[in-house]
Amino acid sequence: MNGLWIVLIFLAVCCVYAVSVYNGFILLRNRVNEAWSDIEVQMKRRYDLIPNLVETVKGYAKHESGTLEKVIQARNMAMASQGNIKELAQSENVLTGALKSIFALTENYPDLKANANFMELQRELRDTEDKIQAARRFYNGNVLAFNTKIELFPSNIVAAVFHFEKRDFFELAEGEQDARNAVKVQF
Repeated sequence: MNGLWIVLIFLAVCCVYAVSVYNGFILLRNRVNEAWSDIEVQMKRRYDLIPNLVETVKGYAKHESGTLEKVIQARNMAMASQGNIKELAQSENVLTGALKSIFALTENYPDLKANANFMELQRELRDTEDKIQAARRFYNGNVLAFNTKIELFPSNIVAAVFHFEKRDFFELAEGEQDARNAVKVQF
Protein backbone atom coordinates (compact mmCIF):
# COMPACT_ATOMS: atom_id res chain seq x y z
CA MET A 1 0.00 0.00 0.00
CA ASN A 2 2.87 2.41 0.80
CA GLY A 3 4.41 1.74 -2.62
CA LEU A 4 1.13 2.68 -4.31
CA TRP A 5 1.04 6.01 -2.45
CA ILE A 6 4.60 6.75 -3.44
CA VAL A 7 3.79 6.08 -7.11
CA LEU A 8 0.63 8.23 -6.91
CA ILE A 9 2.51 11.10 -5.25
CA PHE A 10 5.27 10.83 -7.85
CA LEU A 11 2.70 10.94 -10.68
CA ALA A 12 0.93 13.90 -9.07
CA VAL A 13 4.23 15.80 -8.77
CA CYS A 14 5.05 15.02 -12.42
CA CYS A 15 1.62 16.26 -13.52
CA VAL A 16 1.92 19.45 -11.48
CA TYR A 17 5.38 20.02 -12.94
CA ALA A 18 4.18 19.42 -16.52
CA VAL A 19 1.24 21.81 -16.05
CA SER A 20 3.54 24.42 -14.55
CA VAL A 21 6.03 24.14 -17.43
CA TYR A 22 3.23 24.19 -20.00
CA ASN A 23 1.76 27.33 -18.46
CA GLY A 24 5.22 28.89 -18.48
CA PHE A 25 5.48 28.20 -22.22
CA ILE A 26 2.07 29.78 -22.80
CA LEU A 27 3.12 32.86 -20.81
CA LEU A 28 6.37 33.21 -22.77
CA ARG A 29 4.66 32.61 -26.12
CA ASN A 30 2.11 35.32 -25.32
CA ARG A 31 4.90 37.72 -24.35
CA VAL A 32 6.66 37.04 -27.66
CA ASN A 33 3.40 37.65 -29.53
CA GLU A 34 2.78 40.87 -27.59
CA ALA A 35 6.31 42.07 -28.31
CA TRP A 36 5.86 41.32 -32.01
CA SER A 37 2.60 43.27 -31.97
CA ASP A 38 4.49 46.27 -30.57
CA ILE A 39 6.95 46.07 -33.47
CA GLU A 40 4.11 45.90 -35.99
CA VAL A 41 2.45 49.00 -34.49
CA GLN A 42 5.66 51.01 -34.80
CA MET A 43 6.35 49.76 -38.32
CA LYS A 44 2.82 50.76 -39.39
CA ARG A 45 3.42 54.22 -37.95
CA ARG A 46 6.66 54.40 -39.92
CA TYR A 47 4.95 53.25 -43.13
CA ASP A 48 2.30 55.94 -42.68
CA LEU A 49 4.90 58.70 -42.20
CA ILE A 50 7.02 57.85 -45.24
CA PRO A 51 4.63 59.06 -48.00
CA ASN A 52 4.33 62.43 -46.24
CA LEU A 53 8.09 62.69 -45.99
CA VAL A 54 8.55 61.79 -49.66
CA GLU A 55 5.94 64.35 -50.75
CA THR A 56 7.68 67.05 -48.73
CA VAL A 57 11.07 66.20 -50.23
CA LYS A 58 9.63 66.07 -53.78
CA GLY A 59 8.91 69.78 -53.69
CA TYR A 60 12.53 70.63 -52.96
CA ALA A 61 14.50 67.89 -54.66
CA LYS A 62 12.72 67.30 -57.93
CA HIS A 63 15.74 65.78 -59.68
CA GLU A 64 16.28 63.25 -56.85
CA SER A 65 13.37 61.11 -58.01
CA GLY A 66 15.51 57.95 -58.06
CA THR A 67 16.17 58.25 -54.33
CA LEU A 68 12.52 58.94 -53.61
CA GLU A 69 11.39 55.99 -55.71
CA LYS A 70 13.80 53.70 -53.83
CA VAL A 71 12.25 54.79 -50.55
CA ILE A 72 8.72 54.11 -51.79
CA GLN A 73 9.78 50.71 -53.22
CA ALA A 74 11.48 49.80 -49.94
CA ARG A 75 8.36 50.85 -48.01
CA ASN A 76 6.09 48.78 -50.25
CA MET A 77 8.41 45.77 -50.01
CA ALA A 78 8.45 46.03 -46.21
CA MET A 79 4.68 46.37 -46.04
CA ALA A 80 4.26 43.30 -48.27
CA SER A 81 6.52 41.14 -46.09
CA GLN A 82 4.29 38.84 -44.09
CA GLY A 83 4.90 35.97 -41.73
CA ASN A 84 8.61 35.19 -42.01
CA ILE A 85 10.47 37.35 -39.51
CA LYS A 86 13.80 36.97 -41.30
CA GLU A 87 12.35 38.25 -44.59
CA LEU A 88 10.62 41.11 -42.80
CA ALA A 89 13.83 42.05 -41.00
CA GLN A 90 15.66 42.07 -44.32
CA SER A 91 13.08 44.34 -45.97
CA GLU A 92 13.06 46.61 -42.91
CA ASN A 93 16.83 46.94 -43.17
CA VAL A 94 16.49 47.99 -46.82
CA LEU A 95 13.88 50.57 -45.81
CA THR A 96 16.12 51.94 -43.07
CA GLY A 97 18.93 52.41 -45.59
CA ALA A 98 16.58 54.13 -48.03
CA LEU A 99 15.38 56.50 -45.33
CA LYS A 100 18.96 57.38 -44.47
CA SER A 101 19.50 58.43 -48.08
CA ILE A 102 16.54 60.83 -47.86
CA PHE A 103 17.93 62.41 -44.73
CA ALA A 104 21.30 62.76 -46.44
CA LEU A 105 19.57 64.82 -49.16
CA THR A 106 18.97 67.61 -46.65
CA GLU A 107 22.65 68.48 -46.74
CA ASN A 108 22.33 69.45 -50.43
CA TYR A 109 19.05 71.37 -50.00
CA PRO A 110 19.23 74.07 -47.30
CA ASP A 111 15.63 75.14 -47.99
CA LEU A 112 14.46 71.58 -47.31
CA LYS A 113 16.55 71.46 -44.16
CA ALA A 114 14.79 74.61 -42.92
CA ASN A 115 11.26 73.40 -43.82
CA ALA A 116 9.26 73.00 -40.61
CA ASN A 117 7.09 70.24 -42.05
CA PHE A 118 10.14 68.24 -43.13
CA MET A 119 11.83 68.75 -39.78
CA GLU A 120 8.72 67.57 -37.93
CA LEU A 121 8.41 64.49 -40.15
CA GLN A 122 12.11 63.75 -39.67
CA ARG A 123 11.73 64.08 -35.89
CA GLU A 124 8.70 61.76 -35.91
CA LEU A 125 10.54 59.18 -38.02
CA ARG A 126 13.57 59.27 -35.71
CA ASP A 127 11.26 58.85 -32.75
CA THR A 128 9.58 55.92 -34.50
CA GLU A 129 12.97 54.38 -35.34
CA ASP A 130 13.92 54.60 -31.67
CA LYS A 131 10.66 52.94 -30.69
CA ILE A 132 11.21 50.18 -33.26
CA GLN A 133 14.68 49.55 -31.83
CA ALA A 134 13.26 49.36 -28.31
CA ALA A 135 10.49 47.03 -29.49
CA ARG A 136 13.08 44.83 -31.25
CA ARG A 137 15.11 44.57 -28.05
CA PHE A 138 11.98 43.70 -26.06
CA TYR A 139 10.91 41.13 -28.66
CA ASN A 140 14.36 39.55 -28.90
CA GLY A 141 14.58 39.34 -25.09
CA ASN A 142 11.29 37.47 -24.96
CA VAL A 143 12.32 35.22 -27.84
CA LEU A 144 15.56 34.44 -26.00
CA ALA A 145 13.65 33.42 -22.85
CA PHE A 146 11.19 31.33 -24.87
CA ASN A 147 13.87 29.59 -26.94
CA THR A 148 16.02 28.94 -23.88
CA LYS A 149 13.14 27.29 -22.07
CA ILE A 150 12.46 25.12 -25.12
CA GLU A 151 16.07 23.91 -25.11
CA LEU A 152 16.53 23.33 -21.37
CA PHE A 153 16.02 19.90 -19.85
CA PRO A 154 13.48 18.77 -18.64
CA SER A 155 11.21 21.51 -20.03
CA ASN A 156 12.32 20.49 -23.54
CA ILE A 157 10.29 17.30 -23.09
CA VAL A 158 7.11 19.31 -22.45
CA ALA A 159 7.99 21.57 -25.40
CA ALA A 160 8.34 18.57 -27.69
CA VAL A 161 5.10 16.95 -26.50
CA PHE A 162 3.09 20.15 -27.05
CA HIS A 163 4.95 21.22 -30.22
CA PHE A 164 6.36 24.51 -28.97
CA GLU A 165 8.83 25.67 -31.60
CA LYS A 166 11.69 28.12 -31.37
CA ARG A 167 11.08 31.62 -32.73
CA ASP A 168 13.39 33.68 -34.93
CA PHE A 169 15.08 36.79 -33.62
CA PHE A 170 14.37 40.11 -35.35
CA GLU A 171 17.93 41.09 -36.18
CA LEU A 172 19.52 44.03 -37.91
CA ALA A 173 21.69 43.43 -40.93
CA GLU A 174 25.44 43.70 -40.69
CA GLY A 175 26.47 47.34 -40.78
CA GLU A 176 23.06 48.45 -39.48
CA GLN A 177 23.86 47.72 -35.85
CA ASP A 178 24.13 51.39 -34.96
CA ALA A 179 21.26 53.32 -36.52
CA ARG A 180 23.06 56.57 -35.76
CA ASN A 181 26.07 55.81 -37.99
CA ALA A 182 26.87 58.58 -40.40
CA VAL A 183 25.43 58.01 -43.83
CA LYS A 184 27.74 58.41 -46.78
CA VAL A 185 25.80 59.30 -49.90
CA GLN A 186 27.37 60.41 -53.15
CA PHE A 187 25.49 62.01 -56.03
